[in-house]
Amino acid sequence: MPTTLTAFADVTTSDSALRRFLHGLPGVDTVGLEARAASLGTRSIKTTAKAYAIDLAISMIDLTTLEGADTPGKVRALSAKAVNPDPTDRTTPMTAAVCVYPDMVATAKAALNGADVKIASVATAFPAGRAALPVKLADTRDAVAAGADEIDMVIDRGAFLAGRYLETYELIKVIKAACVREDGSAARLKVIFETGELSTYDNIRRASWIGMLAGADFIKTSTGKVGVNATPANTLLMLEAVRDFRAQTGIQIGVKPAGGIRTTKDAIKFLVLVNETVGEDWLSNHWFRFGASSLLNDLLMQRQKLSTGRYSGPDYVTVD
Repeated sequence: MPTTLTAFADVTTSDSALRRFLHGLPGVDTVGLEARAASLGTRSIKTTAKAYAIDLAISMIDLTTLEGADTPGKVRALSAKAVNPDPTDRTTPMTAAVCVYPDMVATAKAALNGADVKIASVATAFPAGRAALPVKLADTRDAVAAGADEIDMVIDRGAFLAGRYLETYELIKVIKAACVREDGSAARLKVIFETGELSTYDNIRRASWIGMLAGADFIKTSTGKVGVNATPANTLLMLEAVRDFRAQTGIQIGVKPAGGIRTTKDAIKFLVLVNETVGEDWLSNHWFRFGASSLLNDLLMQRQKLSTGRYSGPDYVTVD
């Protein structure tokens, strides 16, 4: 299938055209969406399938530290854990990435020392996104110049909720352009909607389409900094959006639920959502990620239990 956005060329020519398109999308059946997400969450996975799911989930984690108290030492420790999550078992997969603030990208790059772990950096005045455009561009360019492989940007939820859809679209476009390096290569762009602040499922669907039309490589639920973050229902809705987008354009977009996913049971529920909604094409860390910090510890404990038959407990995994 050819990959093209030609069919949507007229959609982004004006704010009114984009509004007509977004408000013309089918309304979300809230009851049906939540019922399907809940139903898929009851699937039971055992033995070898569970072992496979645990390793897959580990390989999909963006191991994250986004605190004001982050230090170079903490980032180096996090990077070491990303490369070697379980020092007692070298068969444990590496995580997909480490995710840090822009000023810590160079530290992470040095600590990873060429390991097959991506460096993701939040940008655009994370987590609120309330800054002037030149600040957001500088934030992004600094992270890319320091060695970030991926940029996790936040949309201006105030602009989106005020109905300034074209402004939201154009912000994503210019940040996407800022991800391009001097040699022509580019960092992949994840667009964070902060679904807990968008109020309705219809808004999440509209934000998903804005992100995809603007060139997002991933659409991401949340910053992890608000009360409601990733849920099975909002992730299911975003998976449906990327499925429909690929069907119409041939372009595949990744999905990243983030915030509040803490247990192996939670992670497996999300993997079932992926498999049943978009299929195996998305079951890799190139197309699906977990934004998490504490999730990895529980996955490691469950992995050790499957391997040894004993539950070692949290004292046997590192905190960071």
